[in-house]
Amino acid sequence: MSCPFSGSRTGPTRRGLLVGAGGALASVGAGALARAATPAAQAPAALSEPFFGRHQGGIATRQQTHSYFAAFDCLAKTRDDLTGMLQLWTTAAARLCAGDTARDLGQDPSVEGPDGGSALGLSPSRLTITFGFGPGLFVKDGVDRYGLAARRPPALIDLPKFNGDQLEAQLTGGDLSVQACSDDPMAAFHAVRELARLSYGFAQFRWAQQGFLPDAPAAETARNLMGFKDGTNNPRGSATSPTPDSPRNFEEVVWVDEEGPDWMRGGSYVVARRIRISLEHWDRTEVDFQEQVVGRHKYSGAPIGKANERDSLGLDRLDGDGNPLIADNAHVRLGAAATNAGAQIFRRPYSYNDGIRFTAERWPPWRQGMMYDAGLFFLCYQRDPREGFVKIYENMAKLDALNQFTTHTGSGLFACPGGIGEGEFVGQKAFM
Repeated sequence: MSCPFSGSRTGPTRRGLLVGAGGALASVGAGALARAATPAAQAPAALSEPFFGRHQGGIATRQQTHSYFAAFDCLAKTRDDLTGMLQLWTTAAARLCAGDTARDLGQDPSVEGPDGGSALGLSPSRLTITFGFGPGLFVKDGVDRYGLAARRPPALIDLPKFNGDQLEAQLTGGDLSVQACSDDPMAAFHAVRELARLSYGFAQFRWAQQGFLPDAPAAETARNLMGFKDGTNNPRGSATSPTPDSPRNFEEVVWVDEEGPDWMRGGSYVVARRIRISLEHWDRTEVDFQEQVVGRHKYSGAPIGKANERDSLGLDRLDGDGNPLIADNAHVRLGAAATNAGAQIFRRPYSYNDGIRFTAERWPPWRQGMMYDAGLFFLCYQRDPREGFVKIYENMAKLDALNQFTTHTGSGLFACPGGIGEGEFVGQKAFM
């Protein structure tokens, strides 16, 4: 049986594809990975994002309008099976991001299709695919399944249980993560679907979350479902002067450097949190109260008492009665670097809408009934979650006034390895 990425006209059956490391999985070598960089039908440069490089795409990439995030449980029996699957994933991802099919269409039509075909004729619309490794890939239930326990970075912790968490098991954890982002929702979903097809027998879905953003001008901060701008104080590039609200630049906040293992240098850690928002409750709340809860004016995005979105928070400002203009329990105060000993994260969230479901509110007025299952799929990147998300959110979970409208129902932490070179597969150095 030939390699599914070779030029042969003989294609694999599903059974043949999943024979293990001794078969198709192990046969995907550096030559096939290198060929993925120059697929047969590349998309125009303006519609595609680079796949290979020092960092994985989908982190520093200008945020696309659609996302499909999936967490997988790993079923591979051996280390070779696992690396073979990662080779397949890497090759397919490179092809998809360049606007090609997951596998060569020039295969025998009598066997399983090389690509589901749902994105045929579509541009990748700036598709990026970002891979992550969860704690369970290194040790799961006390077992070092793949000989990786010694390669687990200290920063890849098991997230603590935070005050108010109502995490659902079917929306939490995972051994591997895949996030596809694109300006076309079909391209993002198709990418994850194709990778899932290639992993049959070696990985299975644990949970998934689709997300979206408004199609706003690139220079504007996107609004979330509460109607507020989200990400105003994100760290920016090294050429941007530091500010009191963002004292460190993007590179310092996001990318792992010498402190990490070699396979994580140039990578980052992503925290994923599915946050249901009680939109019915929020929509019945006066705008003035909403602004006090958040600490910003709703329509301009400016800090309370100021005129422009990018104005400094000015957390020491007082009103005529000597009270802080931005309340002690306001969302922006509790999330600010100045409140958290300089801790920063890079937010890259998406809104989500999963229809309606029966829900009981955990705050007054304690309504219950069929309500929106919608909110924020919060994603943040940092070089060490212990000094980023955990340090910031421990206080927010206890004190944030926004908690009366939000409930964290899903969670995951994944180590996103450094960038992938041509001829390599994602996280390859972790297996060396």
